[in-house]
Amino acid sequence: MGTSSAADIVTAVGGANNIESLTHCATRLRFQLRDASGVDPKAVEAVPGVMGAVPQAGERFQVVIGGGVQNVYNDIMALPEMKDGGGAAAADDDIDAIKARERAKGVRGKVAWIDSLFEFLSDSFRPILGALLGASFFITFMALMATLDVIPDWNAPGVTLDPSWAFINLMWQSVFVFLPLMVAYNATKKVGADPWVGFAIMAVLMLPGFTSLAEGVEPTALFGIEAAQVAIVPIFGIPMPIANYSSQVFPPLLMAAALGPLYKLLRKIIAANLQLIFVPFFAMLIMMPLTAFVIGPIGVYVGAVLAQALAAINSFSPFIFAIVIPLAYPFMVPLGLHWPINAIMLLNIQTLGYDFIQGPMGAWNFACFGATAGVLVLSMRHRDTQMRQTATGALAAGLLGGISEPSLYGIHLRFKRIYPRMLVGCFVGGLTIGVGSLIMGLENGVTTQAFVFTSLLTIPAFQPTGLYAIAIGLAFFTSMFLVIWSNFRTPEQQAEFEAARDAAEAAAAAEHVAPAAVEAAEPRAIDASDAAPAAAAMATATAVREVAVEVLSPLAGRVVPLSEVPDPVFAGGVMGPGAAIEPTGDTVFAPGAGVIAAAQPTGHAFGIVLDGGVELLIHVGIDTVNLKGEGFDVKVKNGDRVELGTPLVTFDREVIEKAGYPLITPVIVLNADDFGEVSPVLEGEIAVGASLITVDKKE
Repeated sequence: MGTSSAADIVTAVGGANNIESLTHCATRLRFQLRDASGVDPKAVEAVPGVMGAVPQAGERFQVVIGGGVQNVYNDIMALPEMKDGGGAAAADDDIDAIKARERAKGVRGKVAWIDSLFEFLSDSFRPILGALLGASFFITFMALMATLDVIPDWNAPGVTLDPSWAFINLMWQSVFVFLPLMVAYNATKKVGADPWVGFAIMAVLMLPGFTSLAEGVEPTALFGIEAAQVAIVPIFGIPMPIANYSSQVFPPLLMAAALGPLYKLLRKIIAANLQLIFVPFFAMLIMMPLTAFVIGPIGVYVGAVLAQALAAINSFSPFIFAIVIPLAYPFMVPLGLHWPINAIMLLNIQTLGYDFIQGPMGAWNFACFGATAGVLVLSMRHRDTQMRQTATGALAAGLLGGISEPSLYGIHLRFKRIYPRMLVGCFVGGLTIGVGSLIMGLENGVTTQAFVFTSLLTIPAFQPTGLYAIAIGLAFFTSMFLVIWSNFRTPEQQAEFEAARDAAEAAAAAEHVAPAAVEAAEPRAIDASDAAPAAAAMATATAVREVAVEVLSPLAGRVVPLSEVPDPVFAGGVMGPGAAIEPTGDTVFAPGAGVIAAAQPTGHAFGIVLDGGVELLIHVGIDTVNLKGEGFDVKVKNGDRVELGTPLVTFDREVIEKAGYPLITPVIVLNADDFGEVSPVLEGEIAVGASLITVDKKE
């Protein structure tokens, strides 16, 4: 499929302006349309390369492509109309697209202000994740050097480092000291004001000259909260609380929340030709004093109150705290509620000299990464290329960077079976920290002296390191093994995936089978007792005509239309045209001479390239992949040369029927677009080797 077909698909679904978003999975393009009522599925299916069109609830519409869906997606996204007028598009594992969709199912979308708050918090922090991650690696390195006694306790008060090590220490401080400025920029941009104005307002509170105003003034606890230390300095007779704003995030968030409405008001009341000068001026004139006198101190106070509340819970019972935190995080992260907790971690380090939240949080992170590792193992086992790529990237981001979002939004929120298994891993990890803290007499549980991302590389930053490592290891492997044991897809999802994968593999394999290779392939030895009945029947079959290719029946039984197959993928002709057989025997034979392009080890499906060029998929039963090969005796393998009557598989009818799976067997022409009309010859009783499907040659 090329650019022209990609453009035809866009036109068929109503044009670029009708596309709100476009995603894709392993085989299908998934459109979120603005209006799907006028889209004709038949028109979409008429586009070369499209295997089927599947309208869904709401304004969703799926276009089945097969294994080449990534290329088609790229072709569509490269179209000029998609760049200029199309809706926002993203891959299926795109964080923003999945995040918005998942939040819409819960609290988000029902209460507008909550929805806006979550987006505000998330967008204020997400752009600086890279800088935070880089800084956390410097912190981990310093912690490791201190553990190895290369340097003294680098983060302890009053410790003086050698200038060389002091310089390395400054590398992470450059991020965390000026974090309020970064948050101010992002938050101000989010509310629609000039981000540099927000930056400048927050910068006033961080100037050395501003801090020096409090020299000689004894700090006091703001409203009795010891963590909120301020120096009260009179400015024009008005008392101004001056605090240390390094690493603070609540003040810039509150400042931006106030600046946004003010900016909109100023734009309304100031003439358009004067806005460039006077909107920033009046915004700074109002917000700089307001932030210094009111908003900044309130932000410090709010952060200190939240930090003190969590510290009280941890002091009361580190055991309970260690279990609650990892169990709460899987629900906090999708809602964006973890961002304020990150701010409290920073405040803990600034005021207490250590943080007690990140240790238990690590149990959640590694349970999350373990679930992703389980998905990776299964995707390799199931030959799921798309999910293998997604899981590999997410696992690397997690284990090396401590970032959970790619796993969470790219995988876990898409497959609901994962969450319960992951929560078990969270509980096991948290319980380990809690029990270990009791045994070791740790008053604050597992702690760290620095803000770090919980990855493999940052393990040395936590104390006691051994307890933390054991806890996250148990969390990881518990989630991993539970996901592997139970699968991340439901049986229905797995069956649909297997059917799509089998068809895609058969089609892909067929493209690589050259005619010369087919002629040169070694014939596979056939047991005479197995082949005799089929060969005798096929000897009487109609010969291949000059004007058509005859697909012969691989089974004895009763022919029924594909529409009667109890699977929407086959019944709707998504994989291609063909016929279905309700078998009376127990052996599937090769319907002609050719090469086995895909022989599933489970025995439930076979892809064959016949000598006439027809690519067939024979799918033995529906959902029989769930039997994992039980009841199937596979007699061929990939690349085997087969002749008329070669047995492909013998199946145990009793095993399949007892498991409750239909035996009806679809026989599909995968490359029907390369031929003319494809039509079943008859319905009703049929013998092995009788004519089943007529495939007309293209003129």
